[in-house]
Amino acid sequence: MASSTYNAGIIGLGFIGAADQISGDALGQQVKDLDGTHLHAIENNPCIKLVAGSSRDDGRRNRFYDRTGAHTYSDWQEMLDKEDLDLVCIATYAPVHKEITVACADHGIRVIFCEKPIAPYICDAEHMVQACKKSGSLLVINHNRRFNPNYHRLRDFIVSGQLGDLTSVNAQWGNGRLGNVGTHVFDAICMVTGLRIEAVSGTLDLAGKPDCRGSQFRDPGGWGLMQLSGGPIVTVDASDYGKVPISISFQGSKGRVFTGGDDVIIEYWNGEREQWPGLRKEATSMDRAVTEIGNYLDGSTCFSFQAEEAVHVLEAIAAFHASDKCLGAWTKLPLSGEDRKIKINSG
Repeated sequence: MASSTYNAGIIGLGFIGAADQISGDALGQQVKDLDGTHLHAIENNPCIKLVAGSSRDDGRRNRFYDRTGAHTYSDWQEMLDKEDLDLVCIATYAPVHKEITVACADHGIRVIFCEKPIAPYICDAEHMVQACKKSGSLLVINHNRRFNPNYHRLRDFIVSGQLGDLTSVNAQWGNGRLGNVGTHVFDAICMVTGLRIEAVSGTLDLAGKPDCRGSQFRDPGGWGLMQLSGGPIVTVDASDYGKVPISISFQGSKGRVFTGGDDVIIEYWNGEREQWPGLRKEATSMDRAVTEIGNYLDGSTCFSFQAEEAVHVLEAIAAFHASDKCLGAWTKLPLSGEDRKIKINSG
C-alpha cells in the first residue's frame, strides 16, 4: 500500500472519466454498470488526491466541480502547465490519446492512465509507448480485466496446466464494436493464455449500425478466427445487432472455462464443476488499477503489464479490417505496408 499522497488530474469529465450520468444517458449506459470510473477509483484511494479536471464541456466541468471541488480547466494543456500532477487519467475519445499522452510525457507526468482503445492507428500507439519510455513515464491502458483477481487466478490456472492442453478459445459479445469492446476481449485472451495473436481471418459486420458515440465514429463488429502462438484457434462472434453478453470460453484437454464478466465457471470432462464468484463488490477493477498505480508511484512494486500489450491488441483489430478487404484471407501479424495505416474509428 502506497504511503505517500500523489496528485491526480482527469482529462475528459464524461461517463467513465467523471462518472457523469448525464453523459452516460447520451450513450444509453449507466455508471452503476461500469467496472469502476476514474473519478471513483481516485476518490476510493486514500493515497491519491484529485486536484484537477479538464473538459471542453461547461456542464461537465460544473458538475465535476460541484461534486469534487477540484480545479477545472477547459484546456487540458493549461491544466498540465499549472498543476503539479503525478497521475493523469485520459478519459477522452481515442483520436486525441496520442496528443495528450505525448504532452503528459513531455511534462514529466509519472503515470498516464489512458482509456482504451489505445489509439486509432498502430503508429500512434507505438509513438505513445516510445514517448513514455523516453520520459520514464508509466503508460497504463484501461483494459480492466488486467486488474481483476479472477482473471489473474484463471491465467495461473491455465498456465499451470490445470485445464490440460489448451485446444481452443471462443469469444462472443453483442453490439459489435471490435475497437471498443473487442479490445477488452482480445486483451483478456492474450493475458489469460499468455499467448500472442499470430494471424487473423476476419469478416466485418457491415450492417451499418449507428455508433452511440456519434456519427463521426464507425466501429463495426464482425466474425472470424485468430490463431494464437503455439496453434490454438480463437473463434470470434461479435455482430453489430447481437444481444448476447460478453463471454469467453477456454477449452482444454481436461475441461473448459466460461467467463466474460466477473465470475468464472469451470466444467471438467470428468463431470466435476466449480465456480469462482465475482469480486466486484469488494473493489472494482479500476479501484485495483489505481491501487497498483499508487504502489508503483511509491516504489513498492513493479507494474504488472506493459502498454505494448495494448498495441498488440490494436494490431489484431486492424488485422480484422485488413482480412475483410481480402475476403477473409489469413492476415499475419505484425502487419506491414498499407495495413499498418488502417484506422480503428472507435470512440
